[in-house]
Amino acid sequence: MVTDQTMSQAINGISSMATRNVLADLVKRYARHSQQRVLIESVGGVEAARRVEDGELFDMVVLAADAIDRLAVAGRIVPGSRADVARSGVAIAVAAGATQPWIGNEAAVRDAVLAARSIGYSTGPSGSHLSRLFERWGIAGTVAPRIVQAPPGVPVGSLIANGDVELGFQQLSELIHLPGIDVIGPLPADIQVSTVFSAAVCTTSERVGDAQALIAFLASPEASAVKLAHGMEPIERYTF
Repeated sequence: MVTDQTMSQAINGISSMATRNVLADLVKRYARHSQQRVLIESVGGVEAARRVEDGELFDMVVLAADAIDRLAVAGRIVPGSRADVARSGVAIAVAAGATQPWIGNEAAVRDAVLAARSIGYSTGPSGSHLSRLFERWGIAGTVAPRIVQAPPGVPVGSLIANGDVELGFQQLSELIHLPGIDVIGPLPADIQVSTVFSAAVCTTSERVGDAQALIAFLASPEASAVKLAHGMEPIERYTF
């Protein structure tokens, strides 16, 4: 039976910015059918991982899978509580109404980068991938003066909309609903990278069962439509 006490004791979570919007919608749905309050703070992924590793009190965490792996090694994740919940690829965007370069293959993306007055990417997994691509293409030194790296927690799309970046790269889930930009499309398949986002119960949690029930919902088929609407692909399986 759901009581007023249950409603007052919110599940407390932290996530990276990449999953902020999809989690906001999903926890609203979860609250409607479970009558369970959920509060999730979304910050830069590096900061979120650091805070969990430092032992800050959270019931659950949602981060890129490699960050969850590191937290598990550090003993900050309840064994057996982890589930992969979604994946997202990298997309390319320009300011709304701006000329859109063709990005149909790897060479075209390289040409678009070389032609851009400024290039933006994040401090997260997508930014690391772009940095490696520039090195492989032999253009890292050429474009270095034109790179604008978004500070942790700041969407690349906001830099594009403000005119600080001409060509931006980030997870589709972080670009898809931002005003002032046009998403050209995803990176071509041969240079695409897909980041898996996982959820897990933190060892600081005093509500392990409630947090695990929320994670089960996030990983369930019931959540798939919301993920797709936010530019993410469902992963409907646990990874115990």
